[in-house]
Amino acid sequence: MFEPPWTDPADLVGSLKRDGKAVLAPAALGVLGVSAAALDALKPCWDDLPPDGYLRDGGRYRFRRHGCFIADGGTLTLAPHRAHWQPLDYNALHGGLQRWYVPLEQAMVASPVWSALLLNLARVTSALRGEQAWFIEAHPFRIDTSDGIGRPTPEGAHRDGVDLVAVLMVGRHNIKGGESRVFEAAGPAGQRFTMTQPWTTLLLDDQRLIHETTPIQPLDVAQRGWRDTLVITLRSGAFQGPREG
Repeated sequence: MFEPPWTDPADLVGSLKRDGKAVLAPAALGVLGVSAAALDALKPCWDDLPPDGYLRDGGRYRFRRHGCFIADGGTLTLAPHRAHWQPLDYNALHGGLQRWYVPLEQAMVASPVWSALLLNLARVTSALRGEQAWFIEAHPFRIDTSDGIGRPTPEGAHRDGVDLVAVLMVGRHNIKGGESRVFEAAGPAGQRFTMTQPWTTLLLDDQRLIHETTPIQPLDVAQRGWRDTLVITLRSGAFQGPREG
């Protein structure tokens, strides 16, 4: 496994502008106004994720919830529940499909560390793109190995059609694989590394980079394995929807 290319938190915005990405160690999350210890309070929410009923590859390995927020001028507002939607240009496997997932748990939405995380991600995105309102979608995921293999990104290497993508490692249990791969969208350069420490955070400029995560398998086939992550996307203008094609 390759060690993540850690970013100096003082250079977070500079790294995003220069390289299109940043990887924050758990101890560096103060730059996002949170701490790994505070985020640990959210971990129980991953034990109650419903199965994803929209997997077109026939798999049963993904569990998730979904919530939408608007961050504007330092204020975070929970948006009315809506379907998650992506165009086929960004998601060849599940694009064009309105996917209605179970909302986030109230315990997560009401947590002060949750609001702090989203507002600070909005602040970073404004530093990258200019001050404005940000339309945020949050996805807690569990990928498990009950089918023998789990695919964190069954759609393959992709962009999400947003401005910033944040991928937070929540935890790994009894698995191998799950390597993060990040590539230039308009060039050959790329990096590969494995996030193993809880609350390691990968930030991506979605307009410049594509990303994927390799499948996971159990270390001990007699036991279930899983990989828990939190994916947060921030987009200018509006949430993605079918009218945008």
